[in-house]
Amino acid sequence: MSLHYEIRLSGAGGQGLILIGKVLAEAAAIYDNKNATQSQSYGPEARGGASRSEVIISDGDIDYPKATEVNLLLAMTQEAADKYSHDIKKDGVVIVDSSFVLKNPKGDFQVYSFPITQIAEEKVGKKVVANIVALGVIERVARVVSEEAVINAIRARVPKGTEEINIKAFKCGQSLV
Repeated sequence: MSLHYEIRLSGAGGQGLILIGKVLAEAAAIYDNKNATQSQSYGPEARGGASRSEVIISDGDIDYPKATEVNLLLAMTQEAADKYSHDIKKDGVVIVDSSFVLKNPKGDFQVYSFPITQIAEEKVGKKVVANIVALGVIERVARVVSEEAVINAIRARVPKGTEEINIKAFKCGQSLV
């Protein structure tokens, strides 16, 4: 059976969801030799408003670049959890940041709740890397891209000089699972 995996990363503008979408797509396409698409959407207020990034990873062709049957949802805010959990495939996965999502969504899917932002602040010392902590969780839960590919993509995508702190954040996220 071929791989076709749809990921929706959702939360508020400024949380770095578009960056981790690009990292996931690059990890899959460049380093793991799979097909990948990445798309993004954010409100007119950008920072603080609703934001989402979608990534589709496949061994075969990708006919449509937007996620329609989401396998995994990352919800970094309560609004995102409430708005997007209805699109999850049966037996899919929802990952929520328990720092901001106090009421887990209910449905025919598995919910993982981790204090993602809190871990970024306490273990890495920077709240701004919560997105990369979430990326570590996603890598371990989804298992659709290799750890090595994600680390390579992080090194290529994050601002120069922040590679090591971002890799530390990624490993903190992995250790949560």
